[in-house]
Amino acid sequence: MKAMEKLSSHLRTRLFDLEKAKAEGRKVVGYIPGGYMPEELTLASEAIPICLIRGGDHSMVELAGAYICRWLDTFCRAQIGYGVSGEDPYYNVIDLLVVPITDNHIRAISDVLDYNTELEIFPFGVPHMKEKATLDYYLHGITRLKAKLEELTGAEITEPKLREAIYLCNRERELLKEISLMRKSQLAPISGRDFVFLNHSSFLADKKVMVEILESLYKELKEGVIPSQEGPRILLTGATLALGDSKIVDLIEEAGGAIVIEEFTEGIRSYWGRVNPNGDMMEALAEFYFMQRVPPGWFRPGKERRDFLIKLAKEFNVSGVIWYQLLYRESYKTESYYFPGILKRETGLPMLTIDSDYDPSEVGPLRTRIETFIETLRRAK
Repeated sequence: MKAMEKLSSHLRTRLFDLEKAKAEGRKVVGYIPGGYMPEELTLASEAIPICLIRGGDHSMVELAGAYICRWLDTFCRAQIGYGVSGEDPYYNVIDLLVVPITDNHIRAISDVLDYNTELEIFPFGVPHMKEKATLDYYLHGITRLKAKLEELTGAEITEPKLREAIYLCNRERELLKEISLMRKSQLAPISGRDFVFLNHSSFLADKKVMVEILESLYKELKEGVIPSQEGPRILLTGATLALGDSKIVDLIEEAGGAIVIEEFTEGIRSYWGRVNPNGDMMEALAEFYFMQRVPPGWFRPGKERRDFLIKLAKEFNVSGVIWYQLLYRESYKTESYYFPGILKRETGLPMLTIDSDYDPSEVGPLRTRIETFIETLRRAK
């Protein structure tokens, strides 16, 4: 696919482009994933947003053990490792690290990096329930962020600039959604591996370049010249799917499964809605990023996310669900015990639960379990 080749080429030079932009006076704003950081504010401040979504490296998880106890989510320990080691080039290039505090695991990233590195960190809280008071609290947080970005860049975030950024990010989400919806067809025109790469890339690529590539790819896929992938259709879900944590996707596809839809809180961009560019735009950002989005597993009540997973399973006509969770994220571990019963009752579908600590020794046992699950789905069909 020409569009995918162009994207790979763009990412190969991305760090060089960021260094060049910094030399010209622009700021680079990194942020921890989770869906609560409005990139529109960074773009409107004339800075460059970069999501720190790298994971999968067990050596970084082990390194974090010198700074925090092991009873912490694997992805969050990896971020601590990357941040203190200086081995992640994106951590090295950012001027500010924004950390939306969703739970104690994310808080640990903020606290440990604040104490052990020279990174300038801007944390703000994210409540765990959707109601008027919590929406106001979140709005207050991103309003503080707006002021911080203006201070960092020296550029005022004006209404025209914010509206332009909203249109650009809306277009990116719309294109990701249109491409994802194409996977509802019996033969999905893009593999799970390629769509996850596309989604991950949207956190790192230049936003305008990313939109151009998505538009080109959508046209390529519409022409129907891309080979499709057959096999039992899989919904892959969990808390975090990081860039570099490819084993779960690889093992599913090597076993003959076709990942046709993903739902993750961290590492995968949510693309199901759009920001209303009319009226008070700060309120519109808060409404979209806090109220409209499907909440993570640690929100209460958690019915909205579970209902969304059931809806996706039905609409994408999946054969089964694979629940991929990292160690010590308690909320997802708890859900993984009772969601299979809900899934079975509502859809009749089976679910396989996979735990990971980014340890290479996991691969053999995981391969056996996934191959068995896929074969079971194939025989049931």
